[in-house]
Amino acid sequence: MKTCLVVDDSKVIRKVARHILESLDFEVAEAVDGSDAIDQCRAAEPDVILLDWNMPIMGGMDFLRTLRSEGKTSKVIFCTTENGIPQIEAAIAAGADEFVM
Repeated sequence: MKTCLVVDDSKVIRKVARHILESLDFEVAEAVDGSDAIDQCRAAEPDVILLDWNMPIMGGMDFLRTLRSEGKTSKVIFCTTENGIPQIEAAIAAGADEFVM
């Protein structure tokens, strides 16, 4: 079964994403911020990561840079309200696979 880690500080967003992903036969884990997500990825790397941009403790970009610096190869999809060209370019340059607004 494919695995997905949903990284978002919003409990509602995590719940909605979980519902959709489980209906698509994903095994879903949740993280409340980038720091929590890094710990989970170190324990068991997921196939896919849905990632928010703005979170307390460790935001999405810091998480992504850390993930890639550790050689992790999960597909990373930013799911965020950030929609500026500079943010999209920065995310792709840092190793994001997709950017959904």
